[in-house]
Amino acid sequence: MSQSVVVVGLGYVGLPLAFEACCNGFEVVGLDTSKDVLESLNLHRSHVDDIEDAQIKKMFDFGFVATDDPVFVSEADYVIVCVPTPLSDDGIPDLDAVITASKMIASFIKPDVLVSLESTTYPGTTDGLFLKFLEEGSGLTAGKDFSLVYSPERIDPGNKDYDLRNTPKIVGGLTENCGKRGEEFYSQIVDTVVLTKGLREAELSKLLENTYRYVNIALVNELAVFCHELGVDIWDSIDAAGTKPFGFESFYPGPGVGGHCIPIDPNYLSWIVRSLGHRFRMVELAHEVSERMPYYIAKRVQDSLNAEGKPLSGSVILLLGVTYKPNISDQRQTPAAPLANHLLTMGAEVRFFDPYVDQILIDGVPVSPVDDFETGVVESDMAILVTAHDEIVNSIILQKAKKILDTRGVLTGENVERL
Repeated sequence: MSQSVVVVGLGYVGLPLAFEACCNGFEVVGLDTSKDVLESLNLHRSHVDDIEDAQIKKMFDFGFVATDDPVFVSEADYVIVCVPTPLSDDGIPDLDAVITASKMIASFIKPDVLVSLESTTYPGTTDGLFLKFLEEGSGLTAGKDFSLVYSPERIDPGNKDYDLRNTPKIVGGLTENCGKRGEEFYSQIVDTVVLTKGLREAELSKLLENTYRYVNIALVNELAVFCHELGVDIWDSIDAAGTKPFGFESFYPGPGVGGHCIPIDPNYLSWIVRSLGHRFRMVELAHEVSERMPYYIAKRVQDSLNAEGKPLSGSVILLLGVTYKPNISDQRQTPAAPLANHLLTMGAEVRFFDPYVDQILIDGVPVSPVDDFETGVVESDMAILVTAHDEIVNSIILQKAKKILDTRGVLTGENVERL
Protein backbone atom coordinates (compact mmCIF):
# COMPACT_ATOMS: atom_id res chain seq x y z
CA MET A 1 0.00 0.00 0.00
CA SER A 2 1.49 3.34 -1.05
CA GLN A 3 1.89 6.11 1.47
CA SER A 4 0.60 9.64 1.09
CA VAL A 5 2.62 12.85 1.34
CA VAL A 6 1.19 16.36 1.47
CA VAL A 7 3.66 19.15 0.71
CA VAL A 8 2.51 22.55 1.95
CA GLY A 9 4.09 25.30 -0.15
CA LEU A 10 5.15 24.61 -3.75
CA GLY A 11 8.04 27.03 -4.15
CA TYR A 12 11.72 26.39 -4.79
CA VAL A 13 11.82 24.05 -1.74
CA GLY A 14 8.46 22.30 -1.82
CA LEU A 15 8.25 21.56 -5.54
CA PRO A 16 11.56 19.62 -5.80
CA LEU A 17 10.55 17.69 -2.65
CA ALA A 18 7.18 16.84 -4.18
CA PHE A 19 8.93 15.71 -7.38
CA GLU A 20 11.30 13.37 -5.55
CA ALA A 21 8.43 11.94 -3.49
CA CYS A 22 6.43 11.28 -6.66
CA CYS A 23 9.40 9.52 -8.25
CA ASN A 24 9.81 7.28 -5.20
CA GLY A 25 6.34 5.81 -5.11
CA PHE A 26 4.48 8.17 -2.77
CA GLU A 27 1.02 9.51 -3.48
CA VAL A 28 1.72 13.25 -3.41
CA VAL A 29 -0.55 16.25 -2.97
CA GLY A 30 0.82 19.76 -3.17
CA LEU A 31 -0.96 22.55 -1.27
CA ASP A 32 -0.45 26.19 -2.15
CA THR A 33 -2.47 29.37 -1.66
CA SER A 34 -1.28 30.96 -4.91
CA LYS A 35 -3.84 30.62 -7.70
CA ASP A 36 -1.14 31.46 -10.26
CA VAL A 37 1.13 28.66 -9.01
CA LEU A 38 -1.68 26.12 -9.03
CA GLU A 39 -2.89 27.15 -12.47
CA SER A 40 0.64 26.94 -13.87
CA LEU A 41 1.26 23.49 -12.38
CA ASN A 42 -2.06 22.13 -13.57
CA LEU A 43 -1.07 23.26 -17.08
CA HIS A 44 2.19 21.30 -16.56
CA ARG A 45 4.28 24.46 -16.45
CA SER A 46 7.03 24.93 -13.87
CA HIS A 47 7.61 28.20 -12.01
CA VAL A 48 10.83 26.97 -10.37
CA ASP A 49 14.26 27.11 -12.05
CA ASP A 50 15.36 23.64 -10.94
CA ILE A 51 12.23 21.83 -12.15
CA GLU A 52 11.45 21.57 -15.86
CA ASP A 53 8.02 21.38 -17.48
CA ALA A 54 8.65 17.75 -18.44
CA GLN A 55 9.20 16.92 -14.77
CA ILE A 56 5.88 18.54 -13.85
CA LYS A 57 4.13 16.38 -16.43
CA LYS A 58 5.90 13.33 -15.00
CA MET A 59 4.58 14.21 -11.54
CA PHE A 60 1.01 14.35 -12.82
CA ASP A 61 1.54 11.06 -14.64
CA PHE A 62 2.37 9.62 -11.22
CA GLY A 63 -0.91 11.00 -9.85
CA PHE A 64 0.27 14.31 -8.35
CA VAL A 65 -2.47 16.71 -7.24
CA ALA A 66 -1.94 20.49 -6.97
CA THR A 67 -4.65 22.16 -4.91
CA ASP A 68 -5.52 24.71 -2.23
CA ASP A 69 -7.87 22.31 -0.43
CA PRO A 70 -6.38 21.18 2.92
CA VAL A 71 -8.81 18.27 3.25
CA PHE A 72 -6.15 16.05 1.67
CA VAL A 73 -4.14 16.39 4.90
CA SER A 74 -6.67 14.13 6.62
CA GLU A 75 -5.44 11.15 4.58
CA ALA A 76 -1.71 11.95 4.71
CA ASP A 77 0.94 9.81 6.34
CA TYR A 78 3.45 12.66 6.05
CA VAL A 79 2.88 16.42 6.00
CA ILE A 80 5.86 18.55 4.99
CA VAL A 81 5.65 22.33 5.49
CA CYS A 82 7.83 24.37 3.11
CA VAL A 83 6.41 27.88 3.35
CA PRO A 84 8.39 31.16 3.14
CA THR A 85 9.95 32.77 6.21
CA PRO A 86 10.93 36.30 5.18
CA LEU A 87 11.75 39.33 7.27
CA SER A 88 9.11 41.93 8.05
CA ASP A 89 9.54 45.54 6.97
CA ASP A 90 11.17 46.33 10.31
CA GLY A 91 13.68 43.48 9.96
CA ILE A 92 12.25 40.91 12.35
CA PRO A 93 11.28 37.29 11.53
CA ASP A 94 7.94 37.01 9.75
CA LEU A 95 6.45 33.63 10.69
CA ASP A 96 2.93 34.40 9.44
CA ALA A 97 3.09 31.70 6.75
CA VAL A 98 4.33 29.09 9.25
CA ILE A 99 1.59 29.98 11.73
CA THR A 100 -1.07 29.92 9.00
CA ALA A 101 0.15 26.54 7.75
CA SER A 102 0.24 25.03 11.24
CA LYS A 103 -3.32 26.17 11.98
CA MET A 104 -4.54 24.92 8.63
CA ILE A 105 -3.09 21.41 8.85
CA ALA A 106 -3.94 21.06 12.57
CA SER A 107 -7.62 20.79 11.71
CA PHE A 108 -6.97 17.76 9.52
CA ILE A 109 -3.97 15.80 10.79
CA LYS A 110 -4.67 12.28 11.98
CA PRO A 111 -2.92 10.19 14.67
CA ASP A 112 0.42 8.65 13.67
CA VAL A 113 1.11 11.28 11.01
CA LEU A 114 4.64 12.71 10.66
CA VAL A 115 4.73 16.50 10.45
CA SER A 116 7.98 18.08 9.26
CA LEU A 117 8.79 21.79 9.14
CA GLU A 118 11.41 22.71 6.52
CA SER A 119 11.06 26.50 6.55
CA THR A 120 14.18 28.28 7.78
CA THR A 121 13.66 29.73 11.25
CA TYR A 122 15.25 30.41 14.63
CA PRO A 123 15.79 27.75 17.31
CA GLY A 124 12.63 27.23 19.34
CA THR A 125 10.10 27.71 16.53
CA THR A 126 9.19 24.07 15.91
CA ASP A 127 8.69 23.16 19.59
CA GLY A 128 7.22 26.60 20.23
CA LEU A 129 4.64 28.28 17.98
CA PHE A 130 4.48 25.46 15.43
CA LEU A 131 3.87 22.74 18.02
CA LYS A 132 1.46 24.96 19.98
CA PHE A 133 -0.89 25.54 17.05
CA LEU A 134 -0.67 21.92 15.88
CA GLU A 135 -1.68 20.58 19.29
CA GLU A 136 -4.37 23.22 19.93
CA GLY A 137 -6.00 22.69 16.55
CA SER A 138 -5.83 18.90 16.47
CA GLY A 139 -6.34 17.90 20.07
CA LEU A 140 -3.36 15.56 19.60
CA THR A 141 -0.08 15.51 21.51
CA ALA A 142 3.19 15.78 19.59
CA GLY A 143 5.63 13.00 20.35
CA LYS A 144 2.80 10.77 21.54
CA ASP A 145 -0.07 10.91 19.03
CA PHE A 146 1.95 12.16 16.07
CA SER A 147 5.62 12.66 15.16
CA LEU A 148 7.18 16.11 14.83
CA VAL A 149 10.51 16.88 13.17
CA TYR A 150 12.43 19.82 11.78
CA SER A 151 14.44 19.31 8.59
CA PRO A 152 15.95 22.50 7.16
CA GLU A 153 15.86 22.93 3.40
CA ARG A 154 19.26 23.03 1.72
CA ILE A 155 18.18 23.81 -1.84
CA ASP A 156 20.73 25.75 -3.89
CA PRO A 157 18.88 27.03 -6.99
CA GLY A 158 20.80 26.46 -10.20
CA ASN A 159 23.36 24.11 -8.66
CA LYS A 160 24.04 21.39 -11.25
CA ASP A 161 26.11 19.22 -8.90
CA TYR A 162 24.00 19.09 -5.74
CA ASP A 163 20.24 18.72 -5.59
CA LEU A 164 17.73 17.49 -3.03
CA ARG A 165 18.69 13.85 -3.45
CA ASN A 166 22.47 14.02 -3.05
CA THR A 167 22.65 16.81 -0.47
CA PRO A 168 22.69 15.36 3.08
CA LYS A 169 19.35 15.98 4.82
CA ILE A 170 19.44 17.16 8.42
CA VAL A 171 16.62 15.90 10.64
CA GLY A 172 15.91 16.71 14.27
CA GLY A 173 12.98 15.22 16.20
CA LEU A 174 10.93 16.36 19.18
CA THR A 175 11.70 12.95 20.68
CA GLU A 176 14.12 10.20 19.76
CA ASN A 177 11.30 8.22 18.14
CA CYS A 178 10.20 11.30 16.18
CA GLY A 179 13.72 11.66 14.85
CA LYS A 180 13.84 8.01 13.79
CA ARG A 181 10.49 8.36 12.03
CA GLY A 182 11.79 11.41 10.18
CA GLU A 183 14.95 9.54 9.25
CA GLU A 184 12.89 6.64 7.87
CA PHE A 185 10.80 8.98 5.71
CA TYR A 186 13.57 11.14 4.28
CA SER A 187 15.81 8.12 3.64
CA GLN A 188 13.32 7.13 0.95
CA ILE A 189 13.91 10.28 -1.08
CA VAL A 190 17.49 11.40 -0.28
CA ASP A 191 20.81 9.55 -0.20
CA THR A 192 21.97 10.64 3.27
CA VAL A 193 20.13 11.65 6.45
CA VAL A 194 21.96 13.31 9.35
CA LEU A 195 20.18 13.13 12.71
CA THR A 196 20.73 15.87 15.28
CA LYS A 197 20.09 15.67 19.04
CA GLY A 198 16.83 17.51 18.69
CA LEU A 199 14.74 20.15 16.96
CA ARG A 200 16.73 23.21 18.02
CA GLU A 201 20.07 21.76 16.92
CA ALA A 202 18.58 21.15 13.47
CA GLU A 203 17.12 24.67 13.37
CA LEU A 204 20.47 26.22 14.30
CA SER A 205 22.39 24.15 11.73
CA LYS A 206 20.78 25.96 8.79
CA LEU A 207 21.32 29.39 10.31
CA LEU A 208 24.93 28.49 11.10
CA GLU A 209 25.63 27.48 7.49
CA ASN A 210 24.42 30.76 6.06
CA THR A 211 25.75 32.98 8.84
CA TYR A 212 29.19 31.49 8.17
CA ARG A 213 28.90 32.47 4.51
CA TYR A 214 27.41 35.89 5.30
CA VAL A 215 30.24 36.87 7.62
CA ASN A 216 33.01 35.64 5.30
CA ILE A 217 31.53 37.33 2.23
CA ALA A 218 31.33 40.57 4.21
CA LEU A 219 34.99 40.13 5.19
CA VAL A 220 36.19 39.92 1.59
CA ASN A 221 33.85 42.72 0.50
CA GLU A 222 35.36 45.04 3.07
CA LEU A 223 38.84 43.90 2.03
CA ALA A 224 37.96 44.65 -1.60
CA VAL A 225 37.25 48.27 -0.71
CA PHE A 226 40.57 48.65 1.12
CA CYS A 227 42.56 46.74 -1.51
CA HIS A 228 41.32 49.05 -4.25
CA GLU A 229 42.71 52.03 -2.35
CA LEU A 230 45.96 50.16 -1.62
CA GLY A 231 46.43 49.12 -5.23
CA VAL A 232 46.22 45.41 -4.34
CA ASP A 233 44.54 42.84 -6.62
CA ILE A 234 42.35 41.05 -4.06
CA TRP A 235 41.36 38.37 -6.57
CA ASP A 236 44.99 37.36 -7.02
CA SER A 237 45.51 37.35 -3.26
CA ILE A 238 42.48 35.11 -2.70
CA ASP A 239 43.70 32.69 -5.38
CA ALA A 240 47.11 32.58 -3.74
CA ALA A 241 45.69 32.02 -0.27
CA GLY A 242 43.43 29.31 -1.67
CA THR A 243 46.43 27.15 -2.52
CA LYS A 244 46.87 26.38 1.18
CA PRO A 245 45.62 22.80 1.62
CA PHE A 246 44.28 23.39 5.12
CA GLY A 247 42.82 26.13 7.32
CA PHE A 248 41.48 28.37 4.53
CA GLU A 249 38.35 28.48 2.37
CA SER A 250 38.06 30.95 -0.50
CA PHE A 251 35.25 33.51 -0.47
CA TYR A 252 34.94 36.23 -3.10
CA PRO A 253 33.72 39.83 -3.10
CA GLY A 254 30.74 41.03 -5.09
CA PRO A 255 28.04 43.70 -5.34
CA GLY A 256 26.20 42.39 -2.29
CA VAL A 257 24.39 39.23 -1.24
CA GLY A 258 21.05 38.04 -2.58
CA GLY A 259 18.53 35.23 -2.51
CA HIS A 260 16.31 34.07 0.31
CA CYS A 261 19.00 32.55 2.52
CA ILE A 262 22.16 34.58 3.02
CA PRO A 263 20.65 38.09 3.40
CA ILE A 264 17.83 36.84 5.65
CA ASP A 265 18.78 33.75 7.68
CA PRO A 266 21.51 35.37 9.81
CA ASN A 267 18.98 38.00 10.86
CA TYR A 268 16.76 35.27 12.28
CA LEU A 269 19.68 34.21 14.44
CA SER A 270 20.52 37.79 15.36
CA TRP A 271 16.91 38.42 16.37
CA ILE A 272 16.70 35.47 18.73
CA VAL A 273 20.05 36.48 20.26
CA ARG A 274 18.69 40.00 20.87
CA SER A 275 15.65 38.49 22.59
CA LEU A 276 18.12 37.06 25.12
CA GLY A 277 19.46 40.54 25.83
CA HIS A 278 22.63 40.19 23.71
CA ARG A 279 23.87 41.53 20.38
CA PHE A 280 25.19 39.34 17.60
CA ARG A 281 27.81 41.87 16.55
CA MET A 282 29.40 39.74 13.83
CA VAL A 283 26.10 39.51 11.97
CA GLU A 284 25.29 43.18 12.53
CA LEU A 285 28.64 44.20 11.05
CA ALA A 286 28.29 41.79 8.13
CA HIS A 287 24.85 43.24 7.41
CA GLU A 288 26.27 46.77 7.46
CA VAL A 289 29.06 45.87 5.03
CA SER A 290 26.73 44.01 2.65
CA GLU A 291 24.14 46.79 2.65
CA ARG A 292 26.64 49.41 1.55
CA MET A 293 28.20 47.42 -1.32
CA PRO A 294 25.69 48.53 -4.00
CA TYR A 295 26.43 52.19 -3.18
CA TYR A 296 30.16 51.47 -3.24
CA ILE A 297 29.81 49.93 -6.72
CA ALA A 298 27.90 53.00 -7.93
CA LYS A 299 30.62 55.25 -6.51
CA ARG A 300 33.30 53.18 -8.26
CA VAL A 301 31.46 53.70 -11.55
CA GLN A 302 31.29 57.43 -10.88
CA ASP A 303 35.02 57.58 -10.07
CA SER A 304 35.93 55.57 -13.16
CA LEU A 305 33.96 57.88 -15.45
CA ASN A 306 35.26 60.99 -13.70
CA ALA A 307 38.81 59.82 -14.36
CA GLU A 308 38.03 60.23 -18.06
CA GLY A 309 36.36 63.60 -17.58
CA LYS A 310 32.83 62.22 -17.92
CA PRO A 311 30.12 62.74 -15.27
CA LEU A 312 27.94 59.87 -14.12
CA SER A 313 24.89 62.09 -14.44
CA GLY A 314 23.54 61.60 -17.94
CA SER A 315 25.75 58.60 -18.67
CA VAL A 316 24.24 55.33 -19.89
CA ILE A 317 25.01 52.49 -17.49
CA LEU A 318 24.22 48.92 -18.51
CA LEU A 319 23.69 46.31 -15.79
CA LEU A 320 24.76 42.90 -17.03
CA GLY A 321 22.65 40.35 -15.14
CA VAL A 322 20.12 41.32 -12.48
CA THR A 323 19.31 38.02 -10.76
CA TYR A 324 20.91 37.17 -7.43
CA LYS A 325 23.04 34.32 -8.82
CA PRO A 326 24.11 33.00 -12.25
CA ASN A 327 21.98 31.06 -14.71
CA ILE A 328 18.64 31.30 -12.92
CA SER A 329 15.74 33.78 -13.04
CA ASP A 330 15.44 34.34 -9.28
CA GLN A 331 15.58 38.04 -8.35
CA ARG A 332 14.94 37.71 -4.60
CA GLN A 333 17.02 40.24 -2.66
CA THR A 334 19.20 40.84 -5.73
CA PRO A 335 21.83 43.56 -5.19
CA ALA A 336 21.06 44.76 -8.74
CA ALA A 337 17.95 46.58 -7.46
CA PRO A 338 19.63 48.85 -4.87
CA LEU A 339 22.57 49.33 -7.26
CA ALA A 340 20.22 50.54 -10.01
CA ASN A 341 18.46 52.78 -7.51
CA HIS A 342 21.73 54.42 -6.44
CA LEU A 343 22.76 54.97 -10.06
CA LEU A 344 19.40 56.51 -10.92
CA THR A 345 19.60 58.78 -7.88
CA MET A 346 23.05 59.90 -9.05
CA GLY A 347 21.59 60.89 -12.42
CA ALA A 348 22.60 57.95 -14.59
CA GLU A 349 20.43 56.44 -17.31
CA VAL A 350 20.19 52.80 -16.26
CA ARG A 351 19.55 49.91 -18.63
CA PHE A 352 19.95 46.18 -18.16
CA PHE A 353 20.45 42.94 -20.03
CA ASP A 354 19.58 39.55 -18.54
CA PRO A 355 18.62 36.49 -20.60
CA TYR A 356 16.44 35.25 -17.73
CA VAL A 357 14.53 38.42 -16.81
CA ASP A 358 11.89 40.46 -18.66
CA GLN A 359 11.82 43.39 -16.27
CA ILE A 360 13.00 44.57 -12.89
CA LEU A 361 11.28 46.83 -10.37
CA ILE A 362 13.08 49.89 -9.03
CA ASP A 363 11.07 51.44 -6.20
CA GLY A 364 8.01 49.72 -7.64
CA VAL A 365 8.58 51.08 -11.15
CA PRO A 366 9.20 48.45 -13.87
CA VAL A 367 12.35 48.83 -15.95
CA SER A 368 12.55 46.90 -19.22
CA PRO A 369 15.75 45.40 -20.66
CA VAL A 370 17.60 46.61 -23.73
CA ASP A 371 16.14 45.22 -26.94
CA ASP A 372 19.46 43.91 -28.17
CA PHE A 373 22.49 42.77 -26.15
CA GLU A 374 25.10 44.05 -28.60
CA THR A 375 23.41 47.41 -29.12
CA GLY A 376 23.06 47.84 -25.37
CA VAL A 377 26.75 47.13 -24.81
CA VAL A 378 27.93 49.44 -27.61
CA GLU A 379 25.67 52.33 -26.58
CA SER A 380 26.53 52.24 -22.87
CA ASP A 381 29.16 54.51 -21.36
CA MET A 382 29.93 51.77 -18.86
CA ALA A 383 28.69 48.25 -18.20
CA ILE A 384 28.62 46.57 -14.80
CA LEU A 385 28.81 42.80 -14.57
CA VAL A 386 26.44 42.13 -11.68
CA THR A 387 25.53 38.49 -12.35
CA ALA A 388 27.90 36.14 -14.18
CA HIS A 389 25.40 34.37 -16.44
CA ASP A 390 27.18 32.05 -18.88
CA GLU A 391 25.47 33.78 -21.83
CA ILE A 392 27.05 37.05 -20.74
CA VAL A 393 30.56 36.18 -19.58
CA ASN A 394 31.22 33.90 -22.56
CA SER A 395 30.08 36.43 -25.14
CA ILE A 396 32.58 38.16 -27.44
CA ILE A 397 30.16 41.10 -27.51
CA LEU A 398 31.73 42.32 -24.26
CA GLN A 399 34.86 43.19 -26.24
CA LYS A 400 32.87 46.05 -27.79
CA ALA A 401 32.11 47.69 -24.44
CA LYS A 402 33.82 51.00 -23.70
CA LYS A 403 34.33 50.08 -20.03
CA ILE A 404 33.23 47.22 -17.81
CA LEU A 405 33.29 47.10 -14.03
CA ASP A 406 33.49 43.41 -13.20
CA THR A 407 32.08 42.79 -9.71
CA ARG A 408 32.53 39.01 -10.01
CA GLY A 409 36.20 38.73 -10.97
CA VAL A 410 35.59 36.58 -14.05
CA LEU A 411 36.39 38.88 -16.99
CA THR A 412 39.69 39.93 -18.56
CA GLY A 413 40.58 42.51 -21.16
CA GLU A 414 41.81 46.08 -21.55
CA ASN A 415 38.28 47.44 -21.12
CA VAL A 416 37.72 45.56 -17.83
CA GLU A 417 38.16 46.98 -14.34
CA ARG A 418 37.67 44.52 -11.49
CA LEU A 419 36.07 45.25 -8.15
